Amino acid sequence: MPRNPRYDILFEPLRIGPVTAPNRFYQTPHATGMGNMKPNSSAALRATKAEGGWGVVCTEYCSIHPSSDETPYAYLSLWDDEDMQQLEITCAAIHRHGSLAGIELWHGGRHSNNRGTREVSLAPTAVSAKHANPAQVKGMELEDITAFRSWHRDAALRAQQAGFDIIYVYAGHDYLPFQFLSPVSNQRQDEYGGSLENRCRLLRELIEDTRAAVGEHCAVAVRLAIDELHGADGIEAAGEGRQIVEMLAELPDLWDIALGGRLGNDSCSSRFSAQGYQEQYAAIVKSLTSKPVVSVGRFTSPDTMVSQIRRGVQDFIGAARPSIADPFLPNKIAAGREDEIRECIGCNICRSANNEASPLRCTQNPTMGEEWRRGWHPEIINPAKSEASILVVGGGPAGLEAASSLGRRGYQVTLAEASAQLGGRVVDEASLPGLQNWIRVRDYRAYLLSQMSNVEVFLDNRLTAPDIVAFGADAVVVAEGSHWRRDGQGLNLQHPVTIEQSECIHTPDDIFAGAKLSGRVLIYDDEHYVMGGALAEKFLAAGLEVTYLTPQAMISSWTVMTDEQDFIQSKLLGMGIEAVFTQLIDHVDGQELHTRHIYSNNKYRHAFDHLVLVTGRSANSDLFAELDIGATRIGDCLVPSSIADAVYSGHKFAREFDEDPATLLCRRERAVLQQALPPRQNPSRSHP
Repeated sequence: MPRNPRYDILFEPLRIGPVTAPNRFYQTPHATGMGNMKPNSSAALRATKAEGGWGVVCTEYCSIHPSSDETPYAYLSLWDDEDMQQLEITCAAIHRHGSLAGIELWHGGRHSNNRGTREVSLAPTAVSAKHANPAQVKGMELEDITAFRSWHRDAALRAQQAGFDIIYVYAGHDYLPFQFLSPVSNQRQDEYGGSLENRCRLLRELIEDTRAAVGEHCAVAVRLAIDELHGADGIEAAGEGRQIVEMLAELPDLWDIALGGRLGNDSCSSRFSAQGYQEQYAAIVKSLTSKPVVSVGRFTSPDTMVSQIRRGVQDFIGAARPSIADPFLPNKIAAGREDEIRECIGCNICRSANNEASPLRCTQNPTMGEEWRRGWHPEIINPAKSEASILVVGGGPAGLEAASSLGRRGYQVTLAEASAQLGGRVVDEASLPGLQNWIRVRDYRAYLLSQMSNVEVFLDNRLTAPDIVAFGADAVVVAEGSHWRRDGQGLNLQHPVTIEQSECIHTPDDIFAGAKLSGRVLIYDDEHYVMGGALAEKFLAAGLEVTYLTPQAMISSWTVMTDEQDFIQSKLLGMGIEAVFTQLIDHVDGQELHTRHIYSNNKYRHAFDHLVLVTGRSANSDLFAELDIGATRIGDCLVPSSIADAVYSGHKFAREFDEDPATLLCRRERAVLQQALPPRQNPSRSHP
């Protein structure tokens, strides 16, 4: 199918200093949780982006010196020539597909805990370390600044030698160069502190140093947080953020605009931001410089992309999360297949992987992070090995993914869903405040299924075990999901408690089934992801009086991993929620929840008109237990978990069906053993 001509502007080549990007699709730097410990996995991931049509593909943050160490989190490094040789693999993989390779040189400053290297942490001013209490950081002396500039220059030279085309000066996300810019973190009284011109001095020097070192062959990019979202106390876009760009407007070859002093602002989830939400900030920079500008905004619509470019908001379409959800997004637009884009849902499960110090994963794209380890490709899947017919029971995220991937392989697939619509739990969760984009998990797969002549879908079709046996499929996959527990068992309580069931005690399943609530609603959350907080927001918006009670010390505590927790708690407190922390359910008696404090063991009673238990979930395994024909369980029906894990489970089954088990072993990246040093000689001792 030919490309829609209104998208032609997205495929125009664009000059960035001494290099030229083949199109306007720009994969901005983003973490992978792989870093320098998994160079092959990292290279394969970036190569997939380049193959998918991203004209510029950047790495994650790359440390320039051992004093910028974020153990146990994974990051790249360019401390020496061995690091450079590792990164040559990534550059070659990106260049193989005609894309430019970019690298983000990084020093974390007070964010670097240096737990691995045990180097002294550095910052503009001597303060407490950001994430390594009780440690302090050293306020940099002039010789430290000189050394830092030399480390940055050396790393830039190694990056050029490794083959990178774009080299970043990274002044965003509250890392060291930005710490010099911000009056919040820079309390110096010398030429690097005080006035904005002085606070900009180091950034100016880094740009000039990098250009002098590599600018003849490599583009020099600046990633700048134009507004740290601290209000008048910090840098604001309309004030000093604008002035910084005015001072340095023509020095770099490209401006990459970030937002906020922390990553949760720049990669804000769809629950708290719309597509293109950084437009006003990019537009300010674009109005001040003749150099190309790029910014992110969770772009998935080509019409929104074209609009921003034509209106002069930015020159490139920056993306991290959309390029994770669909590495082939540019090629699909180029081929007139934009209806097949696997759209990012903005759930930030990708961010949770990095925050948990684990390799990248994605709700929409189960192949993400598996490119080298399992050899999975987002657009290529092995053809069917037989003429087997497969019955998939359940049309939730796992069943949809299994059916669509088996269909892509060419198998004859029948999908039976008990309800009147596909989606399972996705339909329910996408109905909650701010989570509407989650329905894309269903819509993408339902569309694929609708295009497959070898797949039949039956709705309102609740199958029994005899029905399944009578159907006679060669293989049966049970994906009937899970249900919320009613016995109080959750993360912090590993056994059931006494709960006298009544019409005023509910689980999320009851809420989605239409249960009517009134008066005082008490939510007991021992699951700690989005459900408890999202239900609280739903009830508050309906005018109910809501108390949120949890054994944890904050609302929706696991969403720290998805960079959402402070947004959630701020919003709910602003809406008037009453929050009770560090109390564990003991039992429910009538319309009173009895709890005990997890530290003091003090006892409490909480009256309610309605109680909503958001605790653990149990697999819907009854149907599977009745079958004796060798069926397979997948997704929540096997182990309740996230939607991302359910999709992955369905995809893994589809990939491995009919395959030789000997070919399915995962590859592992292993540390290289250095040549052993000679044994240490103990000095001889004289004895009296």
